[in-house]
Amino acid sequence: MKNISITLLAFLVFSCKSETPAKLLSANDIVNKSIEVSGGAIFDANVVIIKFDFRDIHYKSTHTSNAKVLSRFIKKENDSILDILKGEKFQRYINERPIKLEDSMVKKYSSSVNSVHYFSTLPYGLNDKAVNKEIVGEEKIKEKDYYKIKVTFDKEGGGEDYEDVFLYWVDKEYFKVAYLAYSYNEDDGIGMRFREAYNERYINGLRLVDYNNYKAEDTSIKLFDLGKAFENKQLKLLSKIELQNVEVELLDL
Repeated sequence: MKNISITLLAFLVFSCKSETPAKLLSANDIVNKSIEVSGGAIFDANVVIIKFDFRDIHYKSTHTSNAKVLSRFIKKENDSILDILKGEKFQRYINERPIKLEDSMVKKYSSSVNSVHYFSTLPYGLNDKAVNKEIVGEEKIKEKDYYKIKVTFDKEGGGEDYEDVFLYWVDKEYFKVAYLAYSYNEDDGIGMRFREAYNERYINGLRLVDYNNYKAEDTSIKLFDLGKAFENKQLKLLSKIELQNVEVELLDL
């Protein structure tokens, strides 16, 4: 009996020592998995052309392995306006003629074009060189568990709005971005928004979603508390971010 007890004890000790602890996922791990399940691999294997309409404006982006070209087309009365953003170079055309703009307007229009395209392909883009990511906790919203990822940007390469701060709630089971929040600078202080993804669809392997766009009317609510505020029905629905007539075209490299 004594020998059996000693053998059993030795077995238990050996088993405990041989167990490998679960690997803790880093922010990069989580974002990489999210990009993968959202179809990010198609950007590595193809030239990707994405077209959609948003609030009566037509948007188009062309993604290659080392560059992207973003554009929007606006029909305004008898004029047609085409804005093209390639890297940090912006050009506006009115009725197919290039227009010279003040620097302040170049920054404004560049930011506007980039912002719509940026949100349309999330989480693709969260691995850009100027992006900084960190896990800031886990949170339960509507009975589901999420990783909470904070994203900031370097000044160099981070764009005009590099000081903005983003939060992403990534589903712990499927690694999809279900919610996001961000703060941005306004003339009279800091503004904040919270978005809830819905209407998920995959087009040619790329995950696209629409968003319910919320605002906190209580100015004491902080950015990091917007998830709880949403859960407690403390946010006001401002608008819907809906992409219409979406096309995703894949071309061989």
